[in-house]
Amino acid sequence: MKKLTQAMVAVIIACAVLGIAIYKLNHAQGYAGKNTLSLYNWGDYIDESLLKDFQKQTGIKVVLETFDSNEAMLTKIQQGGSNYDIAVPSEYMVNKMAEDNLLIPLDKSKIPNFKNLDSRFLNLPFDPGNKYSIPYFWGTVGIAYNKKMLPDKNFNSWEDLWDPALKNDILLTDGSRETIGMGLNALGYSLNDTNEKHLLEAKAKLDKLMPNVKAIVGDEARMLLANNEAPVSICWSGVASEILDENPDLDYVVPKEGSNLWFDNIVIPKTAKNKEAAYKFINFILDAKVNAQNAEYVTYSTPNKAALKYMPKEMTEDKRFYPTPEMTKNLEVYKNLGKENLTRYNELFLQFKMATK
Repeated sequence: MKKLTQAMVAVIIACAVLGIAIYKLNHAQGYAGKNTLSLYNWGDYIDESLLKDFQKQTGIKVVLETFDSNEAMLTKIQQGGSNYDIAVPSEYMVNKMAEDNLLIPLDKSKIPNFKNLDSRFLNLPFDPGNKYSIPYFWGTVGIAYNKKMLPDKNFNSWEDLWDPALKNDILLTDGSRETIGMGLNALGYSLNDTNEKHLLEAKAKLDKLMPNVKAIVGDEARMLLANNEAPVSICWSGVASEILDENPDLDYVVPKEGSNLWFDNIVIPKTAKNKEAAYKFINFILDAKVNAQNAEYVTYSTPNKAALKYMPKEMTEDKRFYPTPEMTKNLEVYKNLGKENLTRYNELFLQFKMATK
């Protein structure tokens, strides 16, 4: 009897421990309570002091979890076990998530600060009428380069990267859309091109760049550029803005042939548990002063027109990072190419990567 009692106690304890573990896991995976908001965002993509300010204002605690790619974020949400109240996908992923019925239509009456957004960043093709998304940050893909290490070199065109003098000097972004898109743009094609002949031409063009490629990297580009370990990198404008602050010898340019105009966006996944908290947070982050503080911290370009007057002019008047509508007319937003076409991009990019090793 004693042994049976001990066994029963052991089972009860095991169940209790398991229950606590499941509880913690659920909350870590996006299960939100009444006074909790589960935010799924890119790494270091929000001023976390604002999360504390939001809690002071509303009594709602924000639990932040991060991802490092749109695809990783999508997979987590598709699995259905992660009930995030807010996620921050890029434009083409908003389109895909909407098609896959993973997002709820937004009730704009609950977002009065929606009025603060610049109309040029609204009603874009990936989400007509902003039915599902709110623009969070925007920017471009271009070339960051070290003027001191390359005193006689200018980068007005993608073609400049193929200069033999740049042997083993260039960092490329570890992304198929960015790299294959660069090859397409260099040939005068759209970075959303799915024509097989054009894609093969772009791959052949990139193969000729291979001697100049130092590495294909992710976040390491920041450190390598800032520390003068590489003189040239393809990167996002927000990354360039950060490293220009660290190293005054660096500059950033968007090539004349065109490039990517990207948007990261706030959405409410269909599996969200605390939609009311999500609306409160969206409205909070769209407040002009709050948004200005966040944009200064993140350094990416904000679509919040009302926030600009609260930001340093050296940021908002820098046309490298706040280009005029005229300057952005040759830029393209990534389209959702569909699974088959994206797989083809990934195949070609992988072939290129393997050849650079």
